[in-house]
Parts: sequence; structure tokens; C-alpha cells
Amino acid sequence: MSQTAKPDRTGLSLEIFPPKKEEEFDNIFSFLKETAKLHPDFISCTYGAGGSRAGKTIEIASYIQKELKIDAIAHITCVGFTREDLERNCTALQEAGVNHVLALRGDRPKDMTDEQFNKREFFYATDLVRHLKSHTALQIAGACYPEKHFEAPDMDTDLRHLKEKVEAGATSLITQMFFDNTYFYRFMDKVRSLGIEVPVHAGIMPITTAGQLGTTVSLSGSSVPKELADLIATYGENKEDMRKAGIDFAVRQIRDLKEHGVDGIHLYSMNKLKTTTEICSQI
Repeated sequence: MSQTAKPDRTGLSLEIFPPKKEEEFDNIFSFLKETAKLHPDFISCTYGAGGSRAGKTIEIASYIQKELKIDAIAHITCVGFTREDLERNCTALQEAGVNHVLALRGDRPKDMTDEQFNKREFFYATDLVRHLKSHTALQIAGACYPEKHFEAPDMDTDLRHLKEKVEAGATSLITQMFFDNTYFYRFMDKVRSLGIEVPVHAGIMPITTAGQLGTTVSLSGSSVPKELADLIATYGENKEDMRKAGIDFAVRQIRDLKEHGVDGIHLYSMNKLKTTTEICSQI
């Protein structure tokens, strides 16, 4: 990833999301102004299932790119998208000055019927990558899973699909969150042995509340090591202690990754300025 990987250091990047409530929308720009001071290599911006916040994603990504002069990566999913929808979205991105996307299959929208889901035009993220590579000038990042995608029958199958994704045109990869670096190191050994040489950015999610294990983490399919489970059992009922302990766990995880020469750290910020800046100041 030309703008997002520096050969002489570990890169730093952030993920943000458009707030669901309109009255909270302006807060994201304040967050971005402050996090720009951390000098991230890029900032990625998500959107909801089926592109429910696509317009907001484009607006935010454009601000990151044009106003903050930071490489913006707009998430783009294919589930529920026709080729016409996709091309319209890509045109809007490029007109907004955004030339970098993270190509994902995406979650199935709750109101999508089985018939609609089974007749979708793009079945997998690799199909989306191929289409984007053939029909646009966008730079394309892809996702990867240190503990394998939860739908994959085994890791070898998942890795074969990952190689197809890279060969289709993905020039960098961002991992799903993980909490045990051993999984990441094993994954990277297998990735490189397959000849996948693109930069891989390690996705780190700070666990600052006990409730995150029941929502975000359970949906990701990531395993929870005993150290993290014990931490939550000890501090989970004390909000501030839990936040501090979660930050400490994330910092130690990131420091270990840096010592092992990871290409980049991709921090799932959850739009939390204080947590994000505290972690970055310590790493």
C-alpha cells in the first residue's frame, strides 16, 4: 500500500464510523481534527449494512482526504449492491477526492430476504475486488482473519481465498481484531509462505468495557485469551479501572507487535478520542 506502509517503521492507522444519530454527526469532525495530530498514515471509515450510511462515509472520507490531508480509506461492501449501485458509489467517492477503498463483502442487511441474498451480484469480497480493479482506478485494500473467517471451513481454505483476493487486486490487508498475538504471528508465517507479500495491518480493538465482549467481540469471532478474561472479571464492574486496564492490555499487545516488526497497527478507535490518544501516546 504505497501511502500506508513505510518500510522503516511500523505504521499507525485508525478506523472510525459515522455516528447513527444526526445530532452526533458534527462530533466526528472534532474527533478527526484531534486525531490528525497523531499523524496516522491513513484513516478508514465504515458504513452500515448494505451501505446504509454510504453518503456519510463519503462526506467524512472526503474531509479526511481534502481537509486533513490524510489518506482516507472508505469501506465499501458488496452485499445488497448491484453493479449499478456500486459504480454510482465509486463515482461519488472519486468525485469527492477519495481514491482508496476497503473492499468487503459486508453484513447482510436485516431486511434482506433469502431470495435477495442468494441472488446478489457479488457473492464474495474477491468478486468486488475484481470488479473494482477492472472498472475503476481506485486503490483497493482487503480484510483478513488471523483466526480465519468464521464461515470458512478451515484456515487453509481461508488462506487460499485470501491469496485469490490479493491476486485480484488488493494491495494491502487489514486484519480482523485479535487479542492473542500468537494467532497473528502464526497467520503471518502462513501468509508469507503462500507468497502473499502485501502489507498487513494488525487490527487492534481496545476493550475498555465488559460489555464489549458481548457485542463487538462476539460478532468478530475472535477468541478471548485467559489474561483478558481475567482482566474483565477483576475490573469489569468499575468503569474507570476497566478502561485503564483495557488500555494497558492494548498498549502491551501493540508494543509486542512493534517489536516483531508488524507492517502497521490499525486501531479500532470506536470514535473514542481519550482512549485513542492515550494509547497512541504510550506506543
